[in-house]
Formats: sequence, structure tokens, C-alpha cells
Amino acid sequence: MPEQTKAILALADGAVFEGYGFGAEGETVGEVVFNTSMTGYQEILTDPSYKGQIVVMTYSQIGNCGINDEDMESCSPNVEGFVSKEFFDFPSNWRSQNNLARYLAENNKVGIHGIDTRALTKHLRDNGVQMGIISTIDLDSRSLLEKVRRHPGISAFDLVKEVTTKEPYKWTKGLWKLGSQKSEVSHPPIPPLVRGGSGGVVTRHSSLSVVVYDFGIKMNILRHLFNAGFDVTVIPAQTPAEEVLNMDPAGIVLSNGPGDPETVTYGIEAAKKLMGKKPILGICLGHQILGLAMGGRTYKLKFGHHGGNHPVMELSTMKVEITSQNHNYCVDVNGLKGQAVLTHKNLYDGTEEGMRHKDLPIISVQHHPEAGPGPNDSGYTFKRFRELIGK
Repeated sequence: MPEQTKAILALADGAVFEGYGFGAEGETVGEVVFNTSMTGYQEILTDPSYKGQIVVMTYSQIGNCGINDEDMESCSPNVEGFVSKEFFDFPSNWRSQNNLARYLAENNKVGIHGIDTRALTKHLRDNGVQMGIISTIDLDSRSLLEKVRRHPGISAFDLVKEVTTKEPYKWTKGLWKLGSQKSEVSHPPIPPLVRGGSGGVVTRHSSLSVVVYDFGIKMNILRHLFNAGFDVTVIPAQTPAEEVLNMDPAGIVLSNGPGDPETVTYGIEAAKKLMGKKPILGICLGHQILGLAMGGRTYKLKFGHHGGNHPVMELSTMKVEITSQNHNYCVDVNGLKGQAVLTHKNLYDGTEEGMRHKDLPIISVQHHPEAGPGPNDSGYTFKRFRELIGK
């Protein structure tokens, strides 16, 4: 191992953890959350929903799978910082094309390892998620505490504007399968209206057009929509509802994304105008935006749901699904004045995980049916949306 650089993680409540830096050198501030996934750190790093956050991995060994071109969920990492117990600089994986430290450094992302992530996770569970700072250049804990306490918190910013696409584009690739044709270049320059992702060509039946609001879209949502038989067009988050209706799609998807849903006022207004005009599917932040558009409220969880192993019950069948999750906010479905009914419930804490409108063709889920990373138990959601459009 090369000589290690000392680093410090300081939380706003005064807790300090000393370790070693990896990735880029420097300093970064974000809301500190923990993720309980055992695998899939690359998908987590590149999930736009983590914009504004420092992610702590509870699994102890991180880096041993390396980095590859096919498992990206966006074109670059979106986390503000990365925390692990043990960082492995020598990946052992036949698909690996880069190591984690080099990848983070190339994208100017600061990481820290060598700290007690179990103690850190317990601290966050007991005291709640909070702002934190990682630094490899300032090792004075009092100085770091002053800096992080001056930060207004991520709810003060509209993070969706930082991760949404700037131009509309078409998505034309399906789910990646072992042995399928790979892209020669992971993410080449992408002109508007012709974007694709890694994945093999799939044979599809008749397609229906769907417009996807990009509030911080994961590529695997687009892959699933394509595989479900949709002709997929992705649009910027601030696109007016009138423009979408002029496109006359068969359905509309409101995607996942980062931050406090109440800051996405333009998305809420668009959803209000689209409800009743077209079938709608909401995922994660899109689910929360629908709840606010119906006149409901959202509330923040103490330490959020982040991981690939959360049990959720579909209430109509009482079937339990193991799901992928990444959210800090929930919709109070009971506060929607009878407009919507609860369809899914989290079995860890009983919080709301899905709803459907009583009268309109609208369904939404708080968890991530596209996985990436995580199990595929909820993948039927995309087929269900197609069936909803068919009705």
C-alpha cells in the first residue's frame, strides 16, 4: 500500500472520526447517510439521488469489485463524499476496468476509509442524518465543525436543477445481460434525442410512447421502460406540462431525484396539470411530487432508507418484496383526503411505500423497482404501468 493521507470526517453535532483519504484530496460537505447494500457501490456512487449527500457504506470491504463501464447509473458519480471501513485498491473482478480510488480522483470526489463505520452508523441511527464534512487538507476538528455548522443544509437548495438533463433525448437501450454486446465506449458524447445506455439490443413488440421527467433519472429506470415496450423520451425537469401534452405521449413517468421534494415547485405544478390528462407513474422523488401535487404533505425520516435489502409488502396480495431504497422523505398518504390509497408498506417501520389514485390512472412507489443495485422483486411495476395505459 502507498503512504496513506490522513483525513477527518466531522459531523455537525460534534462527532469526529479520523481515518485516511482515498480518491481526490480536498474537502467536501454533505448530508451524511448510510447505505446497507452489500454490493453495488458503483451504482450507488452514480445515482443522481445522492447529490448533496455523503454516503457511508455499512458493508466493510469496498473497492474489491473495481469500476466498469456497464454498471453506471449516470455518466459520473453524484455523491459529495464516500465513506468505508476498508478500502481495497486491488480489485479482483474480471469485469473491472478501473479501481475505485482512481475513479473518485478522476471525478474530484473525496473519500475516507479506516474509520469505524459500525459506530458511525449507530450514531446516525440514534441521532439522525446530519451535515458532515470530509477533509484531507484541514485536520483541525474545531475548524471543520465551524465550517459544517455554517452550511444551511441540503433542503436549502434545489438539487434537481443540478442533475437534470439540459436537453430532451431518446433512450434506445434495454437491460444489460451477461454475454450481450457491450459498448466500446462507456459514455461517448451524447447529442440530444439519440441517447442510449449500456445494454444489449432487445426484441420488442408494439411500443407506446412515454415521456420521462428527469429529476435525477437512473439509467436502469430507462432500461426497464425500454424493455417493457416503451418508446422513451427523456425531458428536463423544468419542462412545462403544456409542452408535454403537446407531445401527446401514452404515459408520463416522474423519476427519482435528490433533495427535499418541496423545493421542486415546478415539478409539483407540472404534475398538477398532468393528473387526469395522461396515465402517470411516479418513482421515489416522483412519488413524493405526486403526493404534494394532490395537496398532501411529505415528512422527513430520521435516518432515511438507503440500501438493497428493505422488505416491502404489496397490500393487495400481501406479497413481501425485498427492495432497493434511497430516500429521506415519505408521503403521508392518509393526508391525501381520500384521493389515493396505500398500495405498499415498509415492513421495517411501517412507512408508506406506494399509492394509487382512486379515480385517475396514477400509480407510484417510494422504493426503486429498477434496482441497480438490489433485487428485482419489484420490476413488475413497469409492466403494471403499461397495463394501466392499456386500460
